[in-house]
Order: sequence, then C-alpha cells, then structure tokens
Amino acid sequence: MNFSITTIFSRNNKMYNTKSGLLCFLVLSVFSCHKSGNLVIPVKDTTVVTPPKQVVFATPAYNPSALDTTKLFNPIPVTNNLTRKGLLEISGVAASRINPGILYIHNDSGNPNQIYLTDGSGADKGTLTLTPVGNRDWEDIAVGPGPIAGKSYIYVGDIGDNDSKYSSVLIYRFPEPDLTGKTLPATLNIDALDIIELKYPDGPRNAETLMVDPLTRDIYIASKSSNISQIYVARYPQSTTSATVMDPVVKLYFNKATGGDISPDGTEILLRSNELIWYWKLPAGTSISAGLLTQPQVAPYANNEPQGEGVGFAADGSGYYTDTEIKGYPGKLATISFYKRK
Repeated sequence: MNFSITTIFSRNNKMYNTKSGLLCFLVLSVFSCHKSGNLVIPVKDTTVVTPPKQVVFATPAYNPSALDTTKLFNPIPVTNNLTRKGLLEISGVAASRINPGILYIHNDSGNPNQIYLTDGSGADKGTLTLTPVGNRDWEDIAVGPGPIAGKSYIYVGDIGDNDSKYSSVLIYRFPEPDLTGKTLPATLNIDALDIIELKYPDGPRNAETLMVDPLTRDIYIASKSSNISQIYVARYPQSTTSATVMDPVVKLYFNKATGGDISPDGTEILLRSNELIWYWKLPAGTSISAGLLTQPQVAPYANNEPQGEGVGFAADGSGYYTDTEIKGYPGKLATISFYKRK
C-alpha cells in the first residue's frame, strides 16, 4: 500500500510543505492494524492482586466488669518518695535480675536518653546513658533474657506515639551492667546496644506497655486507647537488621493501658492503667499468648499516683512496684510503691 501525503501548515506566517514523514507513519500504522495477520491483540493483565493480610485478634469470653480481686498481695503499699526531684515524667519500672534490690526507671518523650537506678526506698543508685540513641518517647522498660544464654538484658521501649504517626517503633536491648564492687550512685555509659525495629500489622498505634517473656524471649506490646488494648507479639529471635511485623495476639477490653510486666518465672502477668491493675496467674504450661485469654483478677492499687505509669514485679517474686508521672500536678512528688505478696 503506497501513500503520498502532503501536509501544509503555517508557523510565524510561513508555509511549510512536509511529505509523508511522521504522519505517514501514523497513517500506515492505523491501516496496518486492519490488514490480515497484523491484528493488534491486547495483552491480558495476569497480575495477581494480593489482598492485604487480615489482622485477627482473639477475644476473651469473660465479662471485664465482673472480675474478682486477688488476695495474694497486701492492698496497702509501702510508698517512698524518690530522692531525685527532677524526674517528672517517669513512665516505667523494672527490677534488675543481677543487682539485688535495684530498680530501673526512666522518663518519657523528649527527656534525656537515660535510665535511672533506684530501689524500693527511692534512693539514687546511679544513671545509665544510652549513648547511641535518643529518647523519642520511651514509655516502658523490661528485664529478661536475650540472645546470649545466661545473660540478663534490659529492654527499653521507644513505643509512645500519641498521634499514631510513626511507621515503626523501636526496642533498645543491652546486657544489664554488673554493679558489683562499684560505688553507688554509679554513672555508666551504654555504648553498644541492639536496635529492634517493630511494625504493627494494622498501622501505627500508641503504646506504653512493653513486656518480655522470660521463657521464650518473645516481646509483647500492648496498645493504649479508650476501652481497648490490642496486644501484639514479636517472636524471638527478633531481627536487628530489618523491621519485623508483629503478630496480633488478643484484644482486651481494658481502658488506656500504661504499663505491664511478666514475672521472672513467666507464670504471672500485670497490666495497669491509671485507675486499676489486672493480674493473671497462668495455669502450668500456659503460654503468655494463651494466658492473656484467661480471666484475670483485679490486683491491689491504692490510687495514690496522680498519673500512674509503670508496674513491675520484684525480681524475687515478693510483690510488685508501681511508679507515676507528676508533670502537670503541682505539689505532687515522684514515688515508688511496693505491694508485698502475702
């Protein structure tokens, strides 16, 4: 098929003659589509669209407003003021496993990247500075096993996210420093640590509760929201080189969780808010994930903290500690309370 096409067009008042160049190519292309053997057949899109993973939480069957109160702990705590007066935003408490009587506490967002050492009397026992990282919003702390057998580790949860805007949260893990023979209060730098990046499977969440299973080394995070706490787990071993997407565990009808802990032997769980504390005693052989589906009891809380944030078991199982933020509460003092096991 032969074509000779002359196109006349004007530009800036001049006339141009153009033989079949580009236009001829286009015309030929159109005509050739209709010639036998040259039909253009659309390519079928075989791309398989994978729907987003459905996030499913187990839901307990008990009535959360009809729980019994445990009789295992003294309802009247021993409460002491902290010697340090500048700790206004305390947000966690965890007991050392290798330094008898030592408790680890910390401030939350925007404060120094430091862990403060104290004890049940509130004394100043020292400071740990985590030199490689900052304090975006440290909300809880835990102590438990880690990658090296026989060592005890501190876990710091940089998990606060009031606006639910962070694509991931961070856990800082490092071996507990041995204070044997050191003059207290001790000031130490932590220059090496593991950074564990975690993502929620259903988008950003605000959280203030970090727990470590002492038997499996799994990391649990409980979200903080009105009337609901969604609990997620990052199974061991957690990557320190890439982000890990956590698995959903259970949805509890618990209002604004501010802290939690698992006992050193892995058989008890505490979850707290500013108003109350829930306590689980797990049947023998029950995992943490399965145990959270069982019915808890209400543990003693004296309502003596203006903004109760932290809760943690004593290392020897003799009871549990709570602490509080006092920023925004003029005249209030930072305290440590201990609820002794009977």
